[in-house]
Amino acid sequence: MPFAQAPTGALQLKWELRDHGWARCHLANDFSQASLVVSYCTDALADLVAAAGGLYGQQRTTRFFFDAEPQEIRWVLRAEDALIDVTIYEFPDVSVSPDLPDSAGTVIWQSAHSRRLFSHAVLNAAQTVFTEHGEAGYQAKWMLHPFPVALVQDLRRLHLRDDACGLAHDHAHP
Repeated sequence: MPFAQAPTGALQLKWELRDHGWARCHLANDFSQASLVVSYCTDALADLVAAAGGLYGQQRTTRFFFDAEPQEIRWVLRAEDALIDVTIYEFPDVSVSPDLPDSAGTVIWQSAHSRRLFSHAVLNAAQTVFTEHGEAGYQAKWMLHPFPVALVQDLRRLHLRDDACGLAHDHAHP
């Protein structure tokens, strides 16, 4: 199935831990930007990293959501070859939205990027959080979930193995 849009150039993804149990995920490309506020009721950063890693296997579409109390922020990633279509939907109530189709939500972000660029952006965001807070600091702020060390390591391994990424990579732990 062809995507509705061509690749949208540069992608910036920033993850900021806020007050205890809250984070902000900023997305920006050459044409648009979005800022998502999410709570620790889901393991949001781990879900994002795991979904990016899942795109290296046979999985062609993956969905996961962030709890924004009370909203649901649903991510849908569709892969075709090495191109990733990212669509993010907002639903007003996470308690009922899991039963709703994607089309029932409001699109708050849509872009298409190479898998290399998308994975690189996710890795950079996770590494920046780790560098700033470390495992203990992340756990203290995110509270219910530890930093996803193994998922970040897996994504980095897959990305470096399969994407021929010429961009700089921080190889410090995790």
